[in-house]
Amino acid sequence: MSSWRKPALLGLAIALSMPIAARAATATIYYDTSTKGWSTANVHHNASGSWTAVPGVVMDEAACGTWRRKTLDFSTGTSFQAVFANGSGAWDNPSGGGNYVVPAGTHQVRGGSISANAGNPCDTSGNQSATVFYKPTNTSWTTVYIHYAPNGGQWTTLPGVAMDAACNGWRKKVVALGSATGAAVTFNNGSGSWDNNGGKNYALGTGNIKVENGAVSAGDPCGDLVAPSVPTNVRQTAATPTSITLAWDASTDNVGVAAYEVYLGGFYVSSPTGTLLTMTGLTPATTYSFTVLAKDAVGNKSAQSVPVQGSTSADNGGQPSGTPIGTDMREDAIYFVMTARFYDGDASNNRGGQFHNKFNAANNDPMFRGDFKGLMQKLDYIKGLGFSAIWITPVVLNRSDYDFHGYHGYDFYRVDPRLESPGASYQDLINAAHAKGIKIIQDVVYNHSSRWGAKGLFTPKVYGVRDAQWSWYYDVPRTDGYVYDGLYPTDVGAKAYNGDIWSTTEPAGNTCRSWGVPTSFTSAEGYRIYNCQWPSPTSGMFPALYYHQCWIGNWEGEDSRSCWLHEDLADFNTESKPVQDYLTAAYNKFIDMGVDGFRIDTAVHVPRVTWNRRFLPAALNHSVEKFGDKGRNFYMVGEVGAFVNDKWNRGSVNHSAQFFTWKERKDYTSDDVQASLDQYNYEEQLGTGSQPTSTNAFLSGNSYHAPDRSQFSGMNIIDMRMHMNFGDANNAFWNGKDSDDSTNDATWNVVYVDSHDFGPNKSSTAYAGGTDAWAENMSLMWTFRGIPTLYMGSEIEFQAGKQIDCGPTCPLATTRRAYFGDKIEGSVTASGFGTVSSASGAVATTLSYPLVKHVQRLNQIRRAIPALQKGQYSTQGVSGGIAYKRRYTDSATGVDSFVLVTVSGSATFSDIPNGTYRDAVSGDVKVVSGGTLTATLSGKGNARIYVLDLPGNPAPGKIGTDGPYLKP
Repeated sequence: MSSWRKPALLGLAIALSMPIAARAATATIYYDTSTKGWSTANVHHNASGSWTAVPGVVMDEAACGTWRRKTLDFSTGTSFQAVFANGSGAWDNPSGGGNYVVPAGTHQVRGGSISANAGNPCDTSGNQSATVFYKPTNTSWTTVYIHYAPNGGQWTTLPGVAMDAACNGWRKKVVALGSATGAAVTFNNGSGSWDNNGGKNYALGTGNIKVENGAVSAGDPCGDLVAPSVPTNVRQTAATPTSITLAWDASTDNVGVAAYEVYLGGFYVSSPTGTLLTMTGLTPATTYSFTVLAKDAVGNKSAQSVPVQGSTSADNGGQPSGTPIGTDMREDAIYFVMTARFYDGDASNNRGGQFHNKFNAANNDPMFRGDFKGLMQKLDYIKGLGFSAIWITPVVLNRSDYDFHGYHGYDFYRVDPRLESPGASYQDLINAAHAKGIKIIQDVVYNHSSRWGAKGLFTPKVYGVRDAQWSWYYDVPRTDGYVYDGLYPTDVGAKAYNGDIWSTTEPAGNTCRSWGVPTSFTSAEGYRIYNCQWPSPTSGMFPALYYHQCWIGNWEGEDSRSCWLHEDLADFNTESKPVQDYLTAAYNKFIDMGVDGFRIDTAVHVPRVTWNRRFLPAALNHSVEKFGDKGRNFYMVGEVGAFVNDKWNRGSVNHSAQFFTWKERKDYTSDDVQASLDQYNYEEQLGTGSQPTSTNAFLSGNSYHAPDRSQFSGMNIIDMRMHMNFGDANNAFWNGKDSDDSTNDATWNVVYVDSHDFGPNKSSTAYAGGTDAWAENMSLMWTFRGIPTLYMGSEIEFQAGKQIDCGPTCPLATTRRAYFGDKIEGSVTASGFGTVSSASGAVATTLSYPLVKHVQRLNQIRRAIPALQKGQYSTQGVSGGIAYKRRYTDSATGVDSFVLVTVSGSATFSDIPNGTYRDAVSGDVKVVSGGTLTATLSGKGNARIYVLDLPGNPAPGKIGTDGPYLKP
């Protein structure tokens, strides 16, 4: 689960392609070595499209002092990335982390920051100047002042110097800098409203400089007054019941076409950079009218094209159906992917929320970057690692300004268009994965919607108080008929807030309490926020029929199941039948598409009795009805956030993970609201000592016994206790064992070290225990009970030690949610699960990492030994550290698999069946005649996995090749 608050705007679903070819550009970088005490400097960069070899290329001596210089050409995009090194192991990254972003021009880098277009620091002629062009974000500013201080000089007197009107909303001022080669700059309207780059000031150099939407670049926006030619040959090239694809011939311009604008029925839709646009979310069998115009980089626009008619096809009755793989989930290992951060297959659907230009485009890292097309392109990477299931973050249309993670659902019946592309729909992904034998586990949310409600159920009306400081937003005419879809334009004419009203008096029908009363909060720009301007649970905006009306006060209390977690997470009244029907029907559509299971977010915040009565049977019954026997293996696993190290979550059974694996033990009233209260009180009074127990995960001596699943609720669980203790594998092992008797069947637990939310012990930073510790954790997860799960990138310790999530307060590139795609660029072909036949580019380097080799072999071994997949276990008669015996028997299929496992150290197994045992790691053979086997082992992360030869079930012997950890 993820939640961060930012106001959002909106748009219409689009998928773009065919980017305009970039022209070659040049950047000259001056680097000051004095702040680092270096005598030389190297620049490590990706100007050519791929990174230079470490430590980069040597910079030349400049004409003065401690400056070094390098001129680089680039032809991809409008900038490239760079870092600096001294060639002896010391590095210089920006003060905020990540890499320096270098546009065309002449720049200075010193003290952890880059001054764009600051010019040559060795030019001391004394007549330096900057021509500053500024376009106010707040269009209500009638006067603009530039307040600045030349580097090393004094600030101008407040409010600064008035800027002159230039063109197309731009203001201009020539600033004399003397001998300085740059300046610190802010802007204001002379009446108390400021743009100071979020409190950091703008660092400007010399020459022509543009400042727009928080981004600084070189150039004169008013130097080109010639508009591009009108786009021609606008035509429909494809259609589905809900989408139309348009294409047109490219326009020409004296400098270059920057983008196009597409209009549907006279209303602005989007600004593609290429000559192809797919619009989704349309009505079946409907004709629409389209026009297209072209624009250049400074805002000159052509006339609109001749209107063209396009039509959607007839409704085909809904999404085409896929078919689940339908096998026991315990046979799989799971690779967890944050789709939007994994791999970018289609740059045209990259978006970063309302502040895309300021926070994302400026960093060349939009939040919505990865997509289904990228995931489809890298299925062989995942299969090559050995994984046969992918857990993906939620796919429904989200709505907030920090929603790339998927947990701010708005339209639960629609896939987010920022994830889809032509030929790469969600259905296409499911089908492509299944064709490779890979399951799709979809993350789903029943507990909450976005703060803007849930489309088709309820969307709150939001009112703005008539206040001049907000005129830039509310004065812009609202685009009538605009439907939110995430791929919205950046102008405020397409406001996200359905029902926006700007009024001097309280609007008719208002249900929001304290309407128009100023709060203590301000926007990022410093504007006062009023009650009823943003949704809130206690404001009266949300009806009790659909949403709860309170904030959580006690995370281990009853209110944790019936109040809001966060202002971005509007808490559903899950005991209300309209809500139950809405969610059930929504998720049935995804079951129909053939997904193989659900990972259920924030499951602890919905009463168990509601799960057991409504949502769990509804999903499972629908799957069986749709797919028969394959549907019976539909897998559901809940995130029950018990972030503690003890067996029961601070003594509260209702908030403990294992509690949710059980059916109810008594009947409750048919009223779901009252039943949830009665169930909570009943179970709390019984306490931890009176909860049911199970032997389903445990051997009976050396024998497997049929598990009793009669009291299973239908919800499996993420093993939170092992997760919390994975700072040390031995602790995770013993804590996991301690909870297994209170779980209905722990062999179905999902087991992982860390995730997109937390590291072990609820750490806010990614696990950084070291490669050996990771290897040991993996060896435990892949041989102990449960389903091993790995968060994308952990196979290379990606961003180890970095903050996992900081919301919109820092660049994503500095967190564990950084874009992973750079590590898997290139081609890869999997010849099987855990085997790769060919790879080239960056992905080949990634596949050479020691933990990659380790997890590949672990997956090969686990897939070959049924006892490691589905076996019960015992430590009876076992002396050692992390050591156990496991067995799985299925008389119907003739499978009987018995295995002895020890991890990282030697172990002795007593009172075991006599016979021949073969080690899957070393190939060693031991013949047991006296009921005892000693496995000798050294090396953290190494293992011995002795499999017993049994009639009809011969031991496989050595599996795979020796690696950095699994070896003789």
